[in-house]
Amino acid sequence: MITIYDWFGYEINIRERYKLIKEAGFDGVLLWWSNGFGRDACGWNDYRNGPRIAREAGLDIENIHTPVQSQNNLWLDNLDGETLTDCYIQCIKNCAEFEIPTMVVHLPDDSYPCNELGLDRLKRIAEKAGWLGVNVALENLRNFANLSYVLGQVDSPHIGFCYDCCHHKNYNSGDDLLSMFGSRMMALHLHDNGGGYGQHQLPFDGMIDWSAIMVDIAETNYSGATALEPMNWDYKDLSAEEFLYKAYNKAKKLEELRFNRRSECIGI
Repeated sequence: MITIYDWFGYEINIRERYKLIKEAGFDGVLLWWSNGFGRDACGWNDYRNGPRIAREAGLDIENIHTPVQSQNNLWLDNLDGETLTDCYIQCIKNCAEFEIPTMVVHLPDDSYPCNELGLDRLKRIAEKAGWLGVNVALENLRNFANLSYVLGQVDSPHIGFCYDCCHHKNYNSGDDLLSMFGSRMMALHLHDNGGGYGQHQLPFDGMIDWSAIMVDIAETNYSGATALEPMNWDYKDLSAEEFLYKAYNKAKKLEELRFNRRSECIGI
């Protein structure tokens, strides 16, 4: 199964966007779970319509990405911290309502170390996720200490890891995140680290060693989709259709690297 982040750039209305994603060959999408990030310019006024429209286009929904603008508030002993906790709990309820199995969350950066209040909030989030059967995947960014601490302290089958290979390369290349957290992996974000932003490029267009990365992913026995998270920032010369076909063909190469290695590992 091959999926892609739904808001990869271009001013295209949502129905046409999902139609193009399906026509390019993708099986599913990762949804951004809020308005904003340019959606208003495309007539987007309610992100909760996304699951229905995606499914009408024949696409599966692998996960949602929760809002990130206030991610560093989670440990704060004030209304902002409680508001963010309530936001994540509402996202869990939304996943259950719309039959979406997983949501991706950014923990605070390591300049905001986790405290007991934050840990208690995450345990509340884990409890709600367990009741409703939703997975909460914590993404690696500039948060290695917080991520390691939380995954060590919150013992829940519904709290796990979202592996972002580009963030790993850019921020923690010396740490073997897949060996450490691969057994708890619930989501993937695959994109390369070249271009003007140093991230969200199409695979094979930056400096990531994709053969090594896909072998490491295969060895975790993760069974989820090969999921791309590119943006069109460095591809403005391509139409949306061209960008999506290019993305899909690169994802197919990643699938080959991943599953050929997995077949070798299990003796097929």
